[in-house]
Amino acid sequence: MVISVERAGAFRIGFLLIDGFALMSYASAVEPLRAANLLADRTVYDIRHLAAGDRRGVSSSGSIVEASAHLGRDVDFDLVLVVAGGDPGSFADDRVFNWLRQLARRGVRLGGVSGGPVLLALAGLMEGRRMTVHWEHAPTLAEISSTLIVERTLYVMDRDRITCAGGTAPLDMMHALINEHHGPAFARQISDWFMHTEIRPSGGPQRAGLVERYGINDPALIQAIEMMENHVADPLDLAQVAQLSGVGPRQLNRLFRQRLGRSTMAFYRELRLEKASNLLTQSTLSLTEIALATGFASSAHFSKAFRDVFGRAPSSFRARPHQDDTGLAKSQPG
Repeated sequence: MVISVERAGAFRIGFLLIDGFALMSYASAVEPLRAANLLADRTVYDIRHLAAGDRRGVSSSGSIVEASAHLGRDVDFDLVLVVAGGDPGSFADDRVFNWLRQLARRGVRLGGVSGGPVLLALAGLMEGRRMTVHWEHAPTLAEISSTLIVERTLYVMDRDRITCAGGTAPLDMMHALINEHHGPAFARQISDWFMHTEIRPSGGPQRAGLVERYGINDPALIQAIEMMENHVADPLDLAQVAQLSGVGPRQLNRLFRQRLGRSTMAFYRELRLEKASNLLTQSTLSLTEIALATGFASSAHFSKAFRDVFGRAPSSFRARPHQDDTGLAKSQPG
């Protein structure tokens, strides 16, 4: 059965292919979008390809993808994903960097796949944003800047930035993106199309991680927590979380109270504060920067919420980084 997709303008997404990109990473990102267009029986994703050399991108295996758009030309994107492999730290094309900065100034959402996040960091576009990268390129990020917030996860969605470790992880990232645009039923249909039946959350290597962490197996709860992890800096409201989970707000609240001993939004706040506690011990960001990175309007608001949950000021976590700072969001279900 084909799930109907609400009609709206096509989402315009550009793939900037850097020579030497991994074909697996690229295919895992673009194929779910192609399938979405096929299953919706219309263009819900307007896909364009760009290349640093303008004419075509060449993968590490020699496969060629012809460019259908060009840097600086009259194509307005909603999202641009940089796909790179090989040695992205040596990339030094100012024309590409300047174009990416121009997109950022215009409010275009930017992302990187596999080594692509390295290029975003080189362009100075990842400061103050959580990010991930393929493990092979993590040392390169450390050389670029010691203040980058790098997480060893499959993918990270932080406001106007999306980064992904590559390989098959883009399948999971695109599932989350399509879910946000068109709902869980349509996103699940696309994942089933690729026999990708075990959708992994952004923060772990596989879905079982959420089951083990929280002792849950309800699909709506798992979907809700995944959406929360994808929206730490730009929190969703209850209605949005429920919609993306495929249930009503009352039912979702009931599930959270029954299985996790707290309301949906109380759990969400504790999850964000747990992320803040990690940033306090693992980064040199200021309290204000951490507050903004975890969705709080000010450092004062953040400090009060942090003290309410952890029983002490955020600064005490930074002063004693080696003690056990386990967050309440990981506690056993009530």
